[in-house]
Amino acid sequence: MDFFDNHKKLFRSAFALFVGLTLIVAILPAINNQRDNAPLPGSSPLTKDEHAGKKSFIANGCVACHTQQVRNVDMDNVWGDRPGIPADYAHIEREDFWRNTATLMGTERTGPDLTNVGKRQPSMAWNLLHLYQPRAVVENSIMPAYPWLFKTKKSADSTDILVNVPDKYRKGVKGDIVATQEALDLVAYLQSLKQTPLPTGKKPMEFLYKKEIPKVASTGGKESLPDGQKLYASNCQACHQANGEGLKGAFPSLIGSKVVLDDDIELFVDIIMNGYNAREEYAVMNAVGTDNNLTPEEVTAIINHERTSWGNDAEPVTLEEVKKIMDFLKLTTSKE
Repeated sequence: MDFFDNHKKLFRSAFALFVGLTLIVAILPAINNQRDNAPLPGSSPLTKDEHAGKKSFIANGCVACHTQQVRNVDMDNVWGDRPGIPADYAHIEREDFWRNTATLMGTERTGPDLTNVGKRQPSMAWNLLHLYQPRAVVENSIMPAYPWLFKTKKSADSTDILVNVPDKYRKGVKGDIVATQEALDLVAYLQSLKQTPLPTGKKPMEFLYKKEIPKVASTGGKESLPDGQKLYASNCQACHQANGEGLKGAFPSLIGSKVVLDDDIELFVDIIMNGYNAREEYAVMNAVGTDNNLTPEEVTAIINHERTSWGNDAEPVTLEEVKKIMDFLKLTTSKE
């Protein structure tokens, strides 16, 4: 009983037990976890600007509504190419001495998951406009606007990043609306969020509880293609809008578009697969088809939806001609 009567022995023993348990329960497993889940080949840590954007993401409360975790259930398939794994977060370190590692996995999806948003929506113009006024690009969005991340100038300088805001959402603001460095950093962080492909030969986990994608008849019932309207909504609608009208000064309209209605669809397929940057009045379009791994069937369905919607009355195209053009584009790209 002398042990319990000696407070020095008692507290030293308790402290030693605490340190030992901490090593066994917390520190050693954490070291093993870091060793077993090293960063994936091809992944890279955040740059200085991207890290500053991450701090802005935290400061503006974005983590309250957005997750960064793709679960292995089919409903999460829209947020990433594969379910998330521990190695996806291996590059994340402490914010500083006082603040712990910020994985920002989130707990609620009031807004969409952002795990792969850098691939899903890589357009800087779209992201800046979305931050300034979300409803300018997503009509029914409940996301708050962040106008304090921008400033108004009588005339933008050549080094400024101009944000083309439709008149409807300027609310009397006169002059040029330009992005601040914080806005650019935040967008840089969002664009850095991309799933790294697994090493060659390693298969990702499968998404569970898969649902069949509905097929619709096309070209007189000769072909069965995915639902073009749903594919348009998930791949094109954010910029060109549900009504196909686009946004003046930012994203072109698809209604009556020569590219959409032309009988020669080579340029149309090329734009979908490789993007477009030939018109100064509009933002650069990213390579939606390549970024989202769209199949010939999916590209055909999207094209036919655009050619026959919103008053467009062009003839549907066939899977065969779309596939032929896509194969030609792949061959041309590989030779460059």
